Amino acid sequence: MRKDGKLDYLEMQAAGGAIDSVKAFYSAAFGWTFTDYGPRYSAFSEGLDGGFDGSAAPEAKPLPVLFSTDLERTLDAMQGAGGRIVKPIFDFPGGRRFHFTDPAGNELAVWAE
Repeated sequence: MRKDGKLDYLEMQAAGGAIDSVKAFYSAAFGWTFTDYGPRYSAFSEGLDGGFDGSAAPEAKPLPVLFSTDLERTLDAMQGAGGRIVKPIFDFPGGRRFHFTDPAGNELAVWAE
């Protein structure tokens, strides 16, 4: 059940014709599925929560954070699918995470408890 004020959609860019490579990446790395709405838009439904990083620079872009039960396995799958590590695995209050970029240049993070 959706609640007012609950973030439930995140739109990321796949400019320059990168939509097919982005879909292939997320499918291979995380098992995502897609629904196409024409040649330039593809939706996913994978669940989402969010937060605000008070230490982020003013020019920082939104950072989607994905969950993993096995951080090392997820890192290997992400790299095998063509992602690039931006920040290797590090500890933070509540768990561990790493940052990566996808084929379209979007930066994301993956965390585990």
